[in-house]
Order: sequence, then C-alpha cells, then structure tokens
Amino acid sequence: MTTPLLFSPLVLRELTLKNRVVVAPMHQYAAQQGFATDWHLMNAGRFAAGGAGLVMLESTKVERRGCGTVGDLGLWRDDFVPKLSQIVHLLHHCGSAAGIQLGHSGRKSRTQRPWEGMQPLTRDMAQAEGVEDWDEWQIVAPSALPADEHSPVPHALSIADISDVVQAWGQAARRAHLAGFDVVEIHGAHGFLLHEFLSPLANQRTDAYGGSELNRMRFAIEVVESVRAHWPQHKPLFLRLSAEDDAGWGPAQSVALARLVKPLGVDVIDCSSGGLLGKPPVGALKPTYGYQVPYAEQIRREAGIQTMAVGLIVHAEQAENILREDRADLIALAREMLYNPNWAVDAAQKLGCDPQFDLLAPAYQYWLKRRASTVADLQPSTYRGPTV
Repeated sequence: MTTPLLFSPLVLRELTLKNRVVVAPMHQYAAQQGFATDWHLMNAGRFAAGGAGLVMLESTKVERRGCGTVGDLGLWRDDFVPKLSQIVHLLHHCGSAAGIQLGHSGRKSRTQRPWEGMQPLTRDMAQAEGVEDWDEWQIVAPSALPADEHSPVPHALSIADISDVVQAWGQAARRAHLAGFDVVEIHGAHGFLLHEFLSPLANQRTDAYGGSELNRMRFAIEVVESVRAHWPQHKPLFLRLSAEDDAGWGPAQSVALARLVKPLGVDVIDCSSGGLLGKPPVGALKPTYGYQVPYAEQIRREAGIQTMAVGLIVHAEQAENILREDRADLIALAREMLYNPNWAVDAAQKLGCDPQFDLLAPAYQYWLKRRASTVADLQPSTYRGPTV
C-alpha cells in the first residue's frame, strides 16, 4: 500500500518531520510570571505521545509589553529558557519535533483570560494575581487606536520603539534555539501587533511604517530579518498570517507578503484568518470543514511557498485529501487535538498505514499491538462501531 501523504516525511531545511501532522499553537493561559509550568509540559507531551510530527507551543511573548494576559508565556529573558527546554526534551523523547510561536499582543495586551471575560485588566486585578510591574506592562500599537470600544487607547510606538521590538523578536528566536526548539513561527495573525501593522484599519501611521501596503509590511519584513539573523540557517521558520481579516487585508496581500519574505528565509506560511475586528470573517461565521484551506491553497500556488492548512480539519481522510490535492504541505489541528490528543495515531490506523503502532513510544506500542493480535474485529472508541 502507498504510504498516505499525511504520514510521509517532510524535509524542511535540515529538519525531517516524521509526518505532516502539526499541533497548532493554542494559548493555555497557564504561565506564572511568564514561566512555563507543569501544565505546559503535560499539555504538549500528550500530543507528542499521540504521534504528531510537530508540536507547536503557544504564542510566547518577545517582550513584557506583549503579554495578552497574566498567564502568557514569555521569552524576553534568558531565565525563561530552562523550563522551555524541559518541554523540548519531552517532545523529542516522544519522537516529535518541537516548535514555538513567538508573538506580541500589541493593543490586545493586558486583558483577562477568555473564560474570565476577556475584558481589560485593572491594576487591582493584575496585582491580585501577583503582577508587580503594572507600569511596565504598557499597551502598545502602531497607532493610538483601541482594539474596540471597551479597550484602553494604546501608546503608539515610536520609530525607536519599533526598532526595540524588532530586536526583541530576534533575541527571543536566539533563546528559542538555546532551548532546543526545531521550528520558530512568527505570529502575524489574529489582530495582534504584527497583524496590526499590516492592517490599514489599525495602522494609520504617516511615516515609513504606514500608508502604502509596502510600508505597512515593513515591520513584518524587519521582524523576519531579525528572527532569521538569530535563528540558525539550518532550522525552518514559519510565519502565521490572517490571510483574510475582512478589514483591508486579504489573500492578495498575503500572497504579496509571502513573496517578499520567502527569499528572506521563511519556509512555511501558516494560513489562518480573522482577529482584527473582534468577530470572525464572513467565511468563518458558520464555518464548514476546512474553511481556511483555500487560503493555504492560493498562497501556495501564487507565492510558490509551502503552506500549512488549519481550521476545522477533523478527519483523517479530509486531511489526506488536502495534501493529495496539493492544497497545502502540512496539516495543523488545534481544538480537535484537545478532543483527541491521539489524533495522529488514530488517523494512521484509519488510513491503514501503521498496523504495528510505530508512531507510538514502546510502552504504548507494546500494549496496543498485543491487543490487536489477540482481539478479533476490534473497533476503537473513535470509530463508529456497533452498540454493545
């Protein structure tokens, strides 16, 4: 039998992913003063133990001002590295590559966690959770325009400020390498700082970083250059974009940016959408399976760059068809992985390509092989089997 593309290796620079299944970055809001905790270790580890080729840690902030909540991970100091290294070690031990997304929340900083209401934090709220540097936790953006009517007005970054943030991204990439990560992804989506610079709605500057489309891309391009300068050439670099935000940035602009950053060292465009207006884009109001895949397909075709598809990709056959139809090169899953952290091995079984459970660690492999060899016509719980 031909190996499904989903479970064929993919070479990115000097990294070989064992399969095309990627766990997308998902905020856990569980950090303590920016440091990773046991929750992060457990959360990432279970995806790797479940057979994913690449596990991507959540948006980890490149400077203090970039934290969205009190629970955001940080990488703006060297002392954050050891705990992240523990996670990398576990992922590698389980056979997965380790990725980390580097981000900055921009004008979406200093808010409650989503299940707490996602409203702007007050000083008292923050101090009740141990925040001692409230004044340093400044909300910044390309322009002094709030995220919505409930949010405070951010500080518009000066040219010198922009340079500092660009360098912070590069230094965070350096620390990611020290921690042992295999992949860095720059977070340029979902209404956060880099996306804010790209947006004609959020960016109303009149200097070299605003106005024309190329000027609005300048910050993103400089961030890519800074990260690539501090991230080893043999390691791949991803860039996540909101390929459609329904606010002036769309697929055509994403293609244009992808063409510019590819020769600067970006290997994969991670194709998401939305986040700027505080509501889903039109195409995501009632999302269907794979609703963002057309963005990955278009950028891949028109920019000549590898892409990663994400967004309501749920089933093994669905993921395999996306790859077979040349619509993307990698498949990222987020919430479905929370539902089933063993999605990768489950998909391999359904596609008939891993009868010996080779995706799994020996301890898991032994017990599942033994069960399969002694029980006839067994249907796992993730299959639609007969009622017993």
